[in-house]
Amino acid sequence: MRLAFKAAALCVVVAMLLLAAGASWKFEQKHRAGAEPAVTAADSAAAELVDAHIRALQPGHLTDVASTDQNTVKPWFDGRTAFSPPVPDLAAQDFPLVGARLDVFEGRTVAALVYGRRKHLISVFLWPDSTQDMEQYAGAMNGYHWISWKHTGLRYCAVSDTNRDDLAALKDLFNR
Repeated sequence: MRLAFKAAALCVVVAMLLLAAGASWKFEQKHRAGAEPAVTAADSAAAELVDAHIRALQPGHLTDVASTDQNTVKPWFDGRTAFSPPVPDLAAQDFPLVGARLDVFEGRTVAALVYGRRKHLISVFLWPDSTQDMEQYAGAMNGYHWISWKHTGLRYCAVSDTNRDDLAALKDLFNR
């Protein structure tokens, strides 16, 4: 009986060692292959803004002020943001203004302009940015494209399920 107990205990110890060795090997392979790519600050920010766009698509959340008139939308921001966001009229370029809302990004209130493009909605988030970073960032996640850029002291990020070319065209129109 003692011999059977010792044999069972030895089997358990060998099994545990094999399990530990296998897990260690798997971790090593995963680490070597770079299975977990580094998440950049731009990726993290984009994920937050894509989430905000998706939340806005819920019924009743798209706009705080619904208007196709830039002269209604722009003054609506007075006293609601610490800056005066530009609200270009881009209907002639097939980006009609739908309205605007306030949103929160990284703990601060930002302006969110909503434009249409064919049957798609585009959220253009914007806020003052005093950093020296002039880079443009773009990407896609969860079926949504985004593009972020800086122009005249403001950081912009446009998010939509439309294609990248539409977002690039919208960015160019904002930068005129």
